Amino acid sequence: MTEPSEPDEPALDRIRALPSWLLNRAAGRGRRLLGEAFAHEGLRMPHHAVLAAVADIGPVAQAALGRETGFDPKDMVGILNDLQRALLVTRTPDPHDRRKNVIALTAEGRSCLERLALLGDEANRALLAALTPAEREQFVALLARVAEEREEGPVV
Repeated sequence: MTEPSEPDEPALDRIRALPSWLLNRAAGRGRRLLGEAFAHEGLRMPHHAVLAAVADIGPVAQAALGRETGFDPKDMVGILNDLQRALLVTRTPDPHDRRKNVIALTAEGRSCLERLALLGDEANRALLAALTPAEREQFVALLARVAEEREEGPVV
């Protein structure tokens, strides 16, 4: 019986070179930077996502907002409770169907979203600081392509 051969490179080095590993590490760093930035407003990334969605599609039914953002309905309730307590959104019964809630951005919510956008831009600049402006543009374009979900056939 022969002994297994030594790999050409250490296993951990191989893992650390995988695109999926690197993307996960970069995403974790990005979440940390954004989380720290948004904490200045007393908010988290889900709050920002919901505020942005309401700004884009609101006033919107709470259920539709959940579908648009992908948040679980139970999580959406908690996020909206936080935002409503902070006076950033209103949640009122839908005049056409009182079983539904309509979510709208308040003036303070719009101002907060603008501040979050600036904080987010700053955090993303820090995330990509090691890249030149041209590299940043290329990186974001490539990352957008990688992030797209596509139905692909078998790899040959």
